[in-house]
Amino acid sequence: MKILLLGKGGQVGWELQRSLSVLGELVALDFDSPAPLKADFSDPASLAATVRAVAPDVIVNAAAHTAVDKAESEPEFARTLNATAPGIVAREAAALGAWLVHYSTDYIFDGSGTTPWTEDAPTGPLSVYGRTKLEGEQLIRDSGCRHLIFRTSWVYAARGGNFAKTMLRLAKERERLTVIDDQIGAPTGADLLADVTAHAIRKARETPALAGTYHLVAGGETSWHGYAKHVIDLARQRGEALKVTTIDPVPTSAFPTPAKRPSNSRMTTAKIRQAFGITLPDWRAGVDRMLTETLG
Repeated sequence: MKILLLGKGGQVGWELQRSLSVLGELVALDFDSPAPLKADFSDPASLAATVRAVAPDVIVNAAAHTAVDKAESEPEFARTLNATAPGIVAREAAALGAWLVHYSTDYIFDGSGTTPWTEDAPTGPLSVYGRTKLEGEQLIRDSGCRHLIFRTSWVYAARGGNFAKTMLRLAKERERLTVIDDQIGAPTGADLLADVTAHAIRKARETPALAGTYHLVAGGETSWHGYAKHVIDLARQRGEALKVTTIDPVPTSAFPTPAKRPSNSRMTTAKIRQAFGITLPDWRAGVDRMLTETLG
């Protein structure tokens, strides 16, 4: 099996290089890969040529415009990266008879209520990022290619910056922190996404009827405030010298941003757990492991 990984340099792409390498020949590319094979999503024509040149059995797309607030001021660029380019990749996948794995987001929902979103729940994105990611999903489905779309949320990784690292840095600098407590979701590790992806590819190729859209997030739920408190409590237990004494919960309105965030990012995972026979660990397990690596 030949696998083409697009967006190898991101948090999820980095972990996918590890998890996919055991499945077969892996060609991992990014926008800055040397010509002629590079995955430049701002140049859809060259992207199509790359897919045709590699002629993979499976394409895994981990590339996206993920700067949520910045997308509000550059909607056409966000649309190119999140919708137009994935649509072209899907078209090429269909022509090759290849599978396409693509990652989407909780931002396609309007964040209302408290009920976890199912895969067939009505969508209603609140931001340019959410709208372009939803359009990308639709273009993939319209292409007719065999695909797996994984919607996820609150992604983090040990490599690079993340919310937990930011909280730890601030906890060493300040006595008081204020963190949003009215957005609810599940922090999900890039390593978990990568491992489930590899397992799903193997099983889906054996059972093509498994193609479709799935929610893929860690188990449980929390707020950003609960997330921060867990991170700081664990760091303190491990002997980290922290200055912070108070972590105050505040509403989203305390931190105005160009892009509106969904308040309810809960997503049901029964479909993926049943289809692929997997268990999704509680979010704390992944965060604790990441912090153990980070703190040393």
